[in-house]
Amino acid sequence: MTVLPSKESSERCVLHLDQDTFFVSVERLHNSKLHGKPVIVGGMGERGVVAGCSYEARQFGVHSAMPMKLARKLCSGAVFIRGDLGNYSKYSNMVSQVIAARAPVFEKASIDEHYLDLTGMDRFFGCYQWASELRQNIIRETGLPISMGLSLNKTVSKIATGEAKPNGQIQIGQPMVRPFLNPLSVRKIPMIGPRTYYSLRSMGIATIGTLSSIPPEVMERMMGKNGREIWQRANGIDNSPVRSWRERKSVGTETTFDTDTIDVSFIERELLRMCEKTAFALRSKQRLTGCVTVKIRYANFDTHTLQQSLPYTAFDHLLIPACRELFRRLYTRRMLIRLVGIQFSRLVRGVQQLNMFEDTPGLANLYQAMDRMRSKYGPLAVTRGSLR
Repeated sequence: MTVLPSKESSERCVLHLDQDTFFVSVERLHNSKLHGKPVIVGGMGERGVVAGCSYEARQFGVHSAMPMKLARKLCSGAVFIRGDLGNYSKYSNMVSQVIAARAPVFEKASIDEHYLDLTGMDRFFGCYQWASELRQNIIRETGLPISMGLSLNKTVSKIATGEAKPNGQIQIGQPMVRPFLNPLSVRKIPMIGPRTYYSLRSMGIATIGTLSSIPPEVMERMMGKNGREIWQRANGIDNSPVRSWRERKSVGTETTFDTDTIDVSFIERELLRMCEKTAFALRSKQRLTGCVTVKIRYANFDTHTLQQSLPYTAFDHLLIPACRELFRRLYTRRMLIRLVGIQFSRLVRGVQQLNMFEDTPGLANLYQAMDRMRSKYGPLAVTRGSLR
């Protein structure tokens, strides 16, 4: 489906790319027998949840974050697969590499979606043609289906992508923004979650068109500080920039010891304390990391680093072992150490409140409880016993 754009070259042009049923699509690359069947990916235990499902499974009412127990009742004939986040991260990076080789500016918004700023490119060739060719390149080089929406800002482009699925593409130019948005459900606006949706429905607001016609001052009184932003998005207004993925390279910290030391136990405790603190910072900023780097500087100022790729995460219990192993591989000269540091890079947006490939949400609930304590009393208010 294609909606013709405005011809004004000064208009912003933002592309949104979203990989369709990403986890299921990766599984189907490795097992062609899964094509056409209802497939559900997630934790396999009694308290596991759905991480992703195919369109065939969705027809039975299955959706992401649903308890796996309920999904089994709704679609007992589905193929159930325990997910492999490492494999999904690998394919996510493959898609990012295809985009990075061709795009002037792009933002990796999550493991399976990207934004690109194509503003001004229509002076040399059509943005829609360029975006279409990029999408075909991704499909050809990775084997994964992907949908795209092209419009004047992030919000409209993301909504357009949702309407283009599965495996399709849409362009919405300025003149078509309101006619495109108005008949859609308010649920389609990206920042509207279940609670806000039900609040709006209780007020008789079902469509984006109805929402957009309410004065912004009224929306602000009804819904607080987010009310005006919701109104703006309903009217196709979104000035948020595409933030280059390269600009958000990493987060990290390092410590210079008061006295150079060879005490490995002390060094490891300090390193892991930094890891725990920085992982909390990641979760607070709703970021996940795909690469860990450890740095050491000897007393003679020789500096060495070592890094390791890993599945996207912000969980301490996954990052700490990686940091410990990197340090042990780095520290081979048995010399006094002056400084240690860690860095988390290849950051993407994401809230890992629940590891949906695990059998129980208990661990995620523990992280949430600890993070609430840290937010209230400081990042070191709660630490592991091994770090004390």
